[in-house]
Amino acid sequence: MYSLIVRMVAPFNLKAKRFIEGRNNVWKEISQKINPNEKHVWFHFASLGEFEQGRPVLEKIKALHPEKKIVITFFSPSGYEIRKNYALAEGVFYLPLDTKSNASKFVKAINPEIAVFTKYEFWHHYFKVLSLNNVPLFLISGIFRPNQIFFKFYGGFNRNILKRISWFFVQNEESIALLKRLNLENASIAGDTRFDRVAQNAEHPVDLPLIREFCGDAKVFIAGSTWPADEQLLKTLSLSYPDWKFIIAPHEIGADHLDQLDKLFPTAIRYTGLKEVQETSNILIIDNIGMLSAIYQYGQMAYIGGGFGQGIHNTLEAVAYGIPVIFGPKYQKFQEAHDLIRLGVAKTIKDEAGLTAAFQAFLENQEAGTAAKFYVDQQKGATETIYRKIKDYLI
Repeated sequence: MYSLIVRMVAPFNLKAKRFIEGRNNVWKEISQKINPNEKHVWFHFASLGEFEQGRPVLEKIKALHPEKKIVITFFSPSGYEIRKNYALAEGVFYLPLDTKSNASKFVKAINPEIAVFTKYEFWHHYFKVLSLNNVPLFLISGIFRPNQIFFKFYGGFNRNILKRISWFFVQNEESIALLKRLNLENASIAGDTRFDRVAQNAEHPVDLPLIREFCGDAKVFIAGSTWPADEQLLKTLSLSYPDWKFIIAPHEIGADHLDQLDKLFPTAIRYTGLKEVQETSNILIIDNIGMLSAIYQYGQMAYIGGGFGQGIHNTLEAVAYGIPVIFGPKYQKFQEAHDLIRLGVAKTIKDEAGLTAAFQAFLENQEAGTAAKFYVDQQKGATETIYRKIKDYLI
């Protein structure tokens, strides 16, 4: 049904089109790049965010076992399109849809010695085929909540999927307790590997000369992964503080959305036109993907988008640089958001007045940024914990 729906909307939606076209070519690409007689370490990610989350484990394995051949799969085009040429992998592919035949064919084609899935990825046929072939399967940075289907009376099918996992590396005690309710004892708290990744980024930031020059000596407010509901709030804030520079990195960079941003912020400059623009502006729109994690190094405060939709995006990329964050009301699924609010280095808002109040509060609290960075530093170490266990399964 999902495949049918995606095919129906593909002519009108670029993401759906890429989703279909990428999978049409996947078997040919695998046959060209992967030798099925060789063993591979398989990492699967839903999208780009999960790739960055699991990347420290992948890179640690490759650094300590350079002979290992890595295969990466993505479910979403946004991850695949950005990382399809990732240098440490033998091949980067779309994950074929989760059917019995696809799962059997794919596992046979890549011949995995272990499989590593990140956070929320649970696939019935793939997990079953891995289990039948005695391939150890690990879930890293997992997090479970009581309202998930696994813990409902009607979630038997989904609970059976969990039983195929060899070991759960989870983020908190609640997840351990919930798995124990299902008689799943093969779990341990490792924390969240995103902390290792964002700390690494902050320690070795990529210099962005055009961004640096735009910022100059001004104070900078960075809005990352924004959606239209977020951007409406930001307009008022930018008008109220003309002495600040504002950098807005929207989650979607399609032509229609960028045109909407141009109308909302008529004086703004787009990043791709920054070299040619002579007039100064205090608003910069980032019209490409992949720069946001490095842009945060130039900010004094950040707004994280998504909190008026499905849920907030990555807060840790910002706080790793020692800057406080603001986000909308839908943050409940994210343990780090609760932690940051409790520590006073994040504030959640519901409207323009809340955004202005949060902004003012952080202007007066100069210690919030230091506390933010300290929080990230204290949470590092998940990668090493995970590696110590799975290294024994590497052939």
